[in-house]
Amino acid sequence: MKSRPSKLTAMAVCALVSWGSLSACSQDAPQRRAEPRSSTSSTSTTAAPRRNSPATSTTAPVTTVSTTTTTTTTGLPAAVPPASTAGLTMQLVKRITGRISPKSVVASDRGVVFAQNMIYNHTVTVYDKDGNLLATIPDTVDLAKFGVPGHPPGQLRGGPVEAAFSPDGRSAWVSNYSMYGPGFSREGHDTCSPANGYDSSFVYRINVATRSIDKVVPVGTVPKYVATTPDGRYVLVSNWCSYDLSVIDAASGAEVKRLNMGGSHPRGIAVDPSSRTAYVAIMGGRDIVTVDLATFALGRISNVGSGPRHLVMSPDGSTLYVTLNGDGIVARVDVRSQQVTGRVQTGSQPRSMDISADGRSLYVVNYASSTVSKVDAATMTVRQTISTGHHPIGITYDSLTGRIWVACYSGTIEVFAEA
Repeated sequence: MKSRPSKLTAMAVCALVSWGSLSACSQDAPQRRAEPRSSTSSTSTTAAPRRNSPATSTTAPVTTVSTTTTTTTTGLPAAVPPASTAGLTMQLVKRITGRISPKSVVASDRGVVFAQNMIYNHTVTVYDKDGNLLATIPDTVDLAKFGVPGHPPGQLRGGPVEAAFSPDGRSAWVSNYSMYGPGFSREGHDTCSPANGYDSSFVYRINVATRSIDKVVPVGTVPKYVATTPDGRYVLVSNWCSYDLSVIDAASGAEVKRLNMGGSHPRGIAVDPSSRTAYVAIMGGRDIVTVDLATFALGRISNVGSGPRHLVMSPDGSTLYVTLNGDGIVARVDVRSQQVTGRVQTGSQPRSMDISADGRSLYVVNYASSTVSKVDAATMTVRQTISTGHHPIGITYDSLTGRIWVACYSGTIEVFAEA
């Protein structure tokens, strides 16, 4: 669940902005490890993305512009968030390609969007609200310079998976699949358990203004999802292979709790608007774990369905929505009764989703179908399903513009507007 609300020298990226075509420019990449399609055993893996050519953006149709800087100036029609998303339909307005392999895409709702490019490109790419590239942030760090004990000086690489913005939008917290370099020899794998002894990893804090990594925090093994609490107190991280949840004090940047989730492969996280309760999807099973953020006591919403992966909360905190990757459906859960009150089939392997600012619409990416679906949250019916690039894996709703961004693992980000 995204939070709503360095100075690194900008890397020279050869960008081609093609307004007249929606074709992606990409090449195949070597097979690498990726997240599994989950059932109760959660063992099969997704295909790796393809290696891409230098960063490009397209919107249909206008002209063609090329640049060799990290910033493009191509615009989109002015966007005003709709008063209601009911009755609107999505239309593709821009496609971003290039040296990206986005696992996730997250809007700050303040005019900045981050895409996490995993172990295939080792970067976070930063865009403005219109999809223009602002910066490419490498995931390279020197742990010794950040004061992490037990690590000699030297450059290490991470593998950005997911991100969450602080409530004030000043920071973004990014999980790293594994660390790569001296001192790290047991990189993570999606088929795993705590018994495998894979290396622990780190979460980065990125200063949004300077676009630099300013904090690194040790967490568990193969950290996946990240969420910040609405009150800004905690950062929550689900650790896929160590089966636990890291609780980070946002002010100090220190992990203050490590909670065993009592199930395999924790993934999605949602937090209620009061910051009292967090919900964690246990993708290797059928349950959602509840976390009391005052006492850290754990509870359980049982048997919601096979392979719960992603969670979003309604704006009023009364309803939880969950993608069930194993069942191929999206379920609605009443928070008070902890009962499933609705289900809808959206496509094959629904992965990530987001909810509109008005709470009336869900946007779901269907990985194996290569589609995105819009769901009426009240009736749990599909209102629209349209094709995307190959293997859509991440999605975000930008409440500043009302646009929907879809990250496709094959190497594109697609931006949709509604009308």
